[in-house]
Amino acid sequence: MKEIKPPLPNRPFRLGTTSFIYPDHIIPNVRKIGAFFDEIELLVFESMPKGVLPSPADIRELAQLSKELDLTYNIHLPTDISLTDPSDTQKAKAADTLLEVIQLFAPLTPTTHTLHLSMDRSMIRSEDLSAWEKQAEKGLGLLVPGLTDPGLVSLETLWYAPGCLKNLVKNFGLSVCIDAGHHFKYGHDLKTSFERFGERIPVVHLHGVDFSKVTPKDHTSLDRLPHDLFHQTVELLAAYNGVVSLEVFNLENLNRSLVKLSTVFSNIPMLNP
Repeated sequence: MKEIKPPLPNRPFRLGTTSFIYPDHIIPNVRKIGAFFDEIELLVFESMPKGVLPSPADIRELAQLSKELDLTYNIHLPTDISLTDPSDTQKAKAADTLLEVIQLFAPLTPTTHTLHLSMDRSMIRSEDLSAWEKQAEKGLGLLVPGLTDPGLVSLETLWYAPGCLKNLVKNFGLSVCIDAGHHFKYGHDLKTSFERFGERIPVVHLHGVDFSKVTPKDHTSLDRLPHDLFHQTVELLAAYNGVVSLEVFNLENLNRSLVKLSTVFSNIPMLNP
């Protein structure tokens, strides 16, 4: 007698991916993939030169596409500037630039703006971490007063312990972008971060990690993630109603990730090759 498998549950989260699935600019990517997703993560890794940023006309077109495709956006803020730079001048420049970028994208009403707070990998002693937190406080102190809602900025979990963000999130009223792939690559516990930051997690970055390499490779397809880590992740996502952004950067990794998710959740889109 053939085994009858129970139907897969619908995903409770909104599903997204990045604006660099095809090797092209943001708008062509949104046109090609927007109809399949609830949200697109607009990648704005560079702030300089000024010409790399979308123009006001581009923003108007993205706003129109949002209406046509019933789509929202989140913004990945530039990573070529740093609010934790040792130089106060550079921190001020970073804050001004970030505010300009946030203002540029304001007409799109993004669900969140993801921000990296960089840390030198040599900072492993407690006194180093304390000094880093003070620099981060200075940088955020320059940024946050210019925001209409600090909760619309999400600090991304990077290579260092996610707990380093706890006081900053609390004291400045910020949110958190949980990068699941970073958790696994650097040996952090994903469940602990979900419990620690709770309702302050508007977006999760989801991608595979290939541990067959000497240095594990992240931002690859979800089927590269070991079974136990994938199972732990989807258990957490089954109770999560924010945005899950498949943070991959080509069509093959995206399609393979969607196929993997479809083994757990029923309403997962499939793109054409």
